[in-house]
Parts: sequence; C-alpha cells; structure tokens
Amino acid sequence: MKQLLFTAVIATIAFAACNSDTKNDTNSDTSTSASSETEVSTKKLSYRVVNTFPHDTSSYTQGLEYHDGIFYESDGGYADLGGSSLRKVDPKTGKVLKKIDIDNTIFAEGIAVYDDKIVMLTWQNNYGLVFDKGNLKKKAQFPYQESKEGWGLCYDGKRLIKSDGSNRLYFLDPKTFKEQGFIQVFDEYGNVNELNELEFINGKVYANVYQTDRIVVIDPATGKVEAELDMSSLYPATQLNVGADVLNGIAWDENGKRLFVTGKKWDKLFEIKIDN
Repeated sequence: MKQLLFTAVIATIAFAACNSDTKNDTNSDTSTSASSETEVSTKKLSYRVVNTFPHDTSSYTQGLEYHDGIFYESDGGYADLGGSSLRKVDPKTGKVLKKIDIDNTIFAEGIAVYDDKIVMLTWQNNYGLVFDKGNLKKKAQFPYQESKEGWGLCYDGKRLIKSDGSNRLYFLDPKTFKEQGFIQVFDEYGNVNELNELEFINGKVYANVYQTDRIVVIDPATGKVEAELDMSSLYPATQLNVGADVLNGIAWDENGKRLFVTGKKWDKLFEIKIDN
C-alpha cells in the first residue's frame, strides 16, 4: 500500500511538472489555479478622496453602477432584514429617485447595466433577474449553470462577468446568459476567494473582497491580481455611522473617468482618485 501511494505521488508530481505552464482556460468548464505563475508581489495602489456624497443608510449595498448621470444600486436582504430593492439614486444628494422592492424570498446581489436593461443576481435562488432600465419593471429571469450562487456582476462590453463567492469569475453571454467559461483569481499567495461586488474599468476587473477593506484589480484574461487597494483608512471603523457594515460597492463613470466606492449601510459614498 505504501509503495502504491509512493508511486502515485511520483506520478502526480511528474504530471504537475509537465503542466506547470498551463494558463486558466476561459473557454472551458474547467480551470487550473495559476498562483505559481506569478513571480512578483501585487502592486500596492494609493488613492485620495476627491469628493464625499451622502449615501442612504437603509441600503445594504450589493451592486452599484453609474450610468446616465445616476447611480443604479441593488440593496440586499430578506424580509427580516428589511428586504431587497433596486434603486435609482441621485449621486449628489443620495436621494432615491425610484425604487422597487424585490420579492421577500430573494436576497438581491450584484447588478450590471447595459443597453436598456439591468441584470441582477440573486444570492441563493439559483437564477438571475432582468429589469427594464427605465421603469425598473421585471422583464425576464434566467437560470444559473455551474455557478450556483450570485455575488458580484459587471459587463465588459462583450460579456457579463459574475462572481459566486469563490475565486472564480464566470463569463456569460449578455443575451442568452449562458456561461461561456471561467477563470480562477490568484495572487502571489494563492487563490483569492470571496470576490464580491465587481466593476469593469479600463480593461480590468475591480473586485471587493468580502469582509475586508481590500479591492483587487484582476486581469480578466489570466485571473492574476495585478494590483490592490487597501481601503482601511477610507472610513475607519471608529468613525463609521451606527449600523454600518463592510466596504462594498464600486462604480465607474466612464465618461467622466470618476471612481466611486461605498459600503453596506454607509452614510457616505466617496469619489476617489488612484494615484499610481
């Protein structure tokens, strides 16, 4: 038995050595973590706050998007937590311009806004929802496939990119919502799990790492974390409003080149500028 185990280990090592240069495959349903490929430390980015805006403390922010001069925001929760909602919000005042409540059986998660639609994930209902961008009325829903939970969502102009709480990012067809493959996200220490709210900015995926003050910048071609932001000094725990929860929410103003961040039930939303 020991001899068989030793032989199996040797075979496994030999196989791994032959495949050490394998990249993450975005065109199949299987993918290999590539943490061994990175040889340099993740770049540490610095930032500064350039504006501070009010934010509705009733929103347990799950998804945040900036389009056409307004924020689109998904607020998560079951009935005992106040329920879930989808909102249009005035950026300057934080005032909710339009809001629809989501069924109490649904915990709303990340959103992506494109064309005339808003796509919203549900946490554990195993399906996503599609809403009209103008009136926020539900238009359709679609089933999940291999990714069984919904966490974060963004749109890169060609594909939807979805996180499920693991270190995977799934690529979905924006018309059929069918999964087209995935990558695994890693840094020099290994897999980066609990990827939450997502935003696509200048060819990279920015992701909140759940229950941390960390935003990672991911190469969507390889899954490698190229850079990261330590947001712990943005709104220190000693200064947070009563009832505030963790950092979550990234929005990008493509035309104005402005970056916004907030947190769950925070009373502030920040415009920041990355310095390097």
